[in-house]
Formats: sequence, C-alpha cells, structure tokens
Amino acid sequence: MTNTTAIQPLTRTLDVPGATLTYDVRANEMSTKPVLVLIGSPMGASGFETLLSHFPDRTVVTYDPRGAGRSQRTDGQIANSTEEHADDVHRVIEAVTEGRVDLFASSGGAVNALALVAAHPGQVRLLVAHEPPDAAVLPDREAAFAAVQHLYDTYQHRGFGAGMAVFIALTSLKGPIPADFASQPTPDPATFGFPTADDGSRNDPLLAQNFATTHYEPDFDALRRASTRIVMAVGEASADQLTDRTTRVIAKELGSTVIVFPGGHGGFNRSEWDPTSDPDAFAEKLRSLLDG
Repeated sequence: MTNTTAIQPLTRTLDVPGATLTYDVRANEMSTKPVLVLIGSPMGASGFETLLSHFPDRTVVTYDPRGAGRSQRTDGQIANSTEEHADDVHRVIEAVTEGRVDLFASSGGAVNALALVAAHPGQVRLLVAHEPPDAAVLPDREAAFAAVQHLYDTYQHRGFGAGMAVFIALTSLKGPIPADFASQPTPDPATFGFPTADDGSRNDPLLAQNFATTHYEPDFDALRRASTRIVMAVGEASADQLTDRTTRVIAKELGSTVIVFPGGHGGFNRSEWDPTSDPDAFAEKLRSLLDG
C-alpha cells in the first residue's frame, strides 16, 4: 500500500474573515472512505507528518491554524478565539469535500473541534477529540484560570523561555491545580532547554494567541444532539494531568467512555522528551476507531 508521505500534498490557501489559511490535501482518488482531517492548535500540519503516513487508504487533510505556521492573520490581531478556529476548520472542510469527514483533533484542536461539531454537526461523521485543555469544565476551574493567567503574565513580562517553563510545570502537574500555583517559584527555563534571555517578541502561537482555548464553555446540549459520533481520548502517560482531567469531565457530560491511547499528550509523534510515545501503536488505535 502506498505511504502517504510519498504522495506530494496539494497545498492550497483559503481567504477567511481575518486570515489567510494554508492547508494540504493528500488525495487518494481510489478511496471510498471519508476524508480524514487532522487538526491541532496551535500545532499545524507539520506535526501530523508521522500520523498521516499510517493512512494511505484515505484522502488526508491538514492545515495550519490562523496565526501559526503558514496561515497568517490579515486583521492585525494576535489572539485567537475558539469560535474563529472552529469556523476556519468548517471552511477548510467545505472547500475540500461535500461529504462528512472523520476528524482527529488534538490539544487545542480538540477544543476547536468540539465547537465545530456543536455548530456544524453535519460536516463530521466521527470526531476523536484527544486531550482538549479546556479548563472551563474542571471543578477547580478558578484555580486553573488563575494558573493560566500566571502563565500568560509570565510570558508577557519575562519572555518565551520563562513562559514555557511555567507551561511545562502546569501541564505536567497531576491532580487539582493548587490555588497558590502563581506564587510558586518559576522553574529555570534552562532545565528544559529553553533560553533564559528575553528576545522581546510576544507573538508565540502557544503562549500569546490561544489564551481563550482554556476558557471555552462547550455547548453540551448541542454536542449531545449532534449526529456526530464523539470519542473522547486520553494518553496513557497523561493520567491525572490537566488534559486527562478535562477530557474525562467532557466525556462524562456527553455520557461516553474515555478511550485510552498509547503515550502522552503528543503520543502520535516520536519525541526525545517523551519516551512513552509510540506512533505506530497510536495510529493502530486510531484506525480501530475510524474503521470500527
């Protein structure tokens, strides 16, 4: 079977309100299966190169979210909203196919995908939402919001390295977020290989543009009414971390069980930082859901 990485993607651009999106289509003209769309946020198309190579039997679509990678904002703004991202994905799908798609969405992309399904359930046959970092659903949401604000403030005042150090401390924390998280010492950025000096930039896609992702209030009534099959998924190595906890709350609200994937938050990619990652096993698990 031909590997999709050997198929040259057809790269297209799409003008949407406030941005020009860039997306890639790897077309399998012989496939009778739904188009497979892979989305993250702020991670773009390049983050799915390994995963998409496991699905040569489908047409696969990836894209760069607005303000990240090749997709540039045209309205002069920096911050993005979940609703903007969801509308962008809606428009990309509409440009690619008239049929219903299968959608694998990871991290912030999973939050955006929930908003998409609530607004346009007719576009998505199956959504696999992998670890959405939606702190708004947590019982300790106020502490989580304060921690996210601290992360944002650290980035604004001290730059990328310090911001990423707080990000790692927050996302690797197990259990409820402490109320005093913001007053705890900031880890040394050098510990994680990040720069200690501030280069003055404040436009990082992760730290500056997607603050709203953690504050999104899902429309659970719309999601429960949707014809889309929604599968909430977590990584085995993410147990009790923020994104594991948010996923389980959403699944409970939807009355569904949680599917456990191999690896952690980025388990579909090989990473020197995460020895638990097993992209082959991850793809096999995803295929079992897509073909099941």
